[in-house]
Amino acid sequence: MESAAFRAADSRSDWAGRVQIAYSSSLAMPLRECPFASHWLAASLVVLGLWLACFAAPSVAAGAGVDASLLKPLSGDDFDAKVDAIRKLGVLASPEAFAVLNAMNEDKLDATPEGRILIVDDSGKATDPVTGEVLDLPDGADSIIVNNPLRSEIERALAGLRLFATDPQVRRAAAEEIQQSPNPAQRPLLVRALDQEKESDIKERLDMAIATVDLKSPDASVRMQAVRTLANTTNASMRPVLAALLVKGPDGTYAEPNADVRSALEDTLHHIDRRLAMMEWTGNLFYGASLASVLLLAALGLAITFGLMGIINMAHGELLMIGAYATYVVQLGFKRFLPAWLDWYVIAAIPVAFAVAAGVGMVLERSVIRWLYGRPLETLLATWGISLILQQGVRSLFGAQNVEVGNPSWMSGGVTVLGGLVLEYNRLAIIAFALMVVFLVWVLLNRTRLGLFVRAVTQNRRMADCVGVPTGRVDMLTFGLGSGIAGLGGVALSQLGNVGPDLGQGFIVDSFMVVVLGGVGQLAGTIIASLGLGEMSKFLEPSAGPVMAKIMILVLIVLFIQKRPQGLFALKGRSVE
Repeated sequence: MESAAFRAADSRSDWAGRVQIAYSSSLAMPLRECPFASHWLAASLVVLGLWLACFAAPSVAAGAGVDASLLKPLSGDDFDAKVDAIRKLGVLASPEAFAVLNAMNEDKLDATPEGRILIVDDSGKATDPVTGEVLDLPDGADSIIVNNPLRSEIERALAGLRLFATDPQVRRAAAEEIQQSPNPAQRPLLVRALDQEKESDIKERLDMAIATVDLKSPDASVRMQAVRTLANTTNASMRPVLAALLVKGPDGTYAEPNADVRSALEDTLHHIDRRLAMMEWTGNLFYGASLASVLLLAALGLAITFGLMGIINMAHGELLMIGAYATYVVQLGFKRFLPAWLDWYVIAAIPVAFAVAAGVGMVLERSVIRWLYGRPLETLLATWGISLILQQGVRSLFGAQNVEVGNPSWMSGGVTVLGGLVLEYNRLAIIAFALMVVFLVWVLLNRTRLGLFVRAVTQNRRMADCVGVPTGRVDMLTFGLGSGIAGLGGVALSQLGNVGPDLGQGFIVDSFMVVVLGGVGQLAGTIIASLGLGEMSKFLEPSAGPVMAKIMILVLIVLFIQKRPQGLFALKGRSVE
């Protein structure tokens, strides 16, 4: 009989059943037949305890779903009862509760006429969150209607459940969402998530979320601790929440009744204002450096060609555009022929954009510009016409709509500093790229034969021609160099936004301002002028607006040129033309 029972248990792999049979058999054995009866009985009791701990408890837990009484209000018409049920589900931190709320949020939660709640999947099958039973959707089941207020409550509840997700990004976003709309009922959930959390930045966000919830505590000491904790927040949206507690009502009472807590609130607001000001200042400094890098790449080639030949090249912005479209074409080529290497298309686009823009520049110099030296007005009109031709040519090839050039994965995202300021990787890469280009141009101008010829022609063209310098060839190569550098600027611009035929128009005026302010043909002056204009723009725009900021900068440059016509740095030579 025993062996048959064990065989039956073996056949169904019921380990809990085998332990239970062993225990029953031991009780049925007469004590006098077993020489070690007392030991056998003790061992059986131990086995029984292990069975209850290891098998019985998990079986109950596995079979337990959401309490049916908790789900029942979801099918009713009482709005407050529904909100209360949603909030209770949000603090359960169970997979079943998450499944119910998520299905309700996606309009996949149905109720039968008898009030049974079912989760409906895409195939039409229904799951009972109470029993876990999977069944066909019963006749008469109707979807539970969710309006906007209910959906907001569901989102807040789901945020609490997402605190236990495996993805750190999901947990981080959930902590920030709870801080935006705190629910005192979620405090135990936040504390439990904080105890389990390993990531330090998510722990900080959870601390802030708990403190935000504690602001509504009836205990003044709890509110005091919450206020002190929030002094370290980098969330700007918390400032109006804290400031509202210091507002005096019509009856003369404060929203925060405790005087000591109000004093702590004032100190906390002071700390938040100082931290936010530091973040804003650092952000303006970073974005100003990013803008300066783009201006530097745009103006560097113009400074070389304008300083060497005195050419007012109104088509310089279109050379930026050509570099950006060359980057777009390289991206398309990688997508089609080298998809596994798509993340590195930008590296391949750098020499391609330089070569294409430089080639276009040399063709323009040999075909049009070489006949207009010494005639600045005709040069301006001719290059303006060339810019229109290049724009129309690009429209004919690629269309009038902007095209998208995506960032590689290693240039996506950013690094967080000061607790809340994100420095984007693409802008950091552009700053480093601009510095590298400046270094290479300096090496070219100061350590190569071509650089020696360029400096000679820039300082005294007639004397350089007299000693055998091929000034015509130097003009062509120098114009090609300046155009190629503009193409590199187009590569940088393609990583900051979409690429279109009008891309370069917004930078031509700024490029000329950089060249004039820095000093014609001066590399150091171009660097300093671009940095100054970039930083001034970003610091003036928040208060004056982008248009007024540009007007103010232009007025300042005009006043500066009145006092120092040669710019920050003047050319040196016996006969500077």
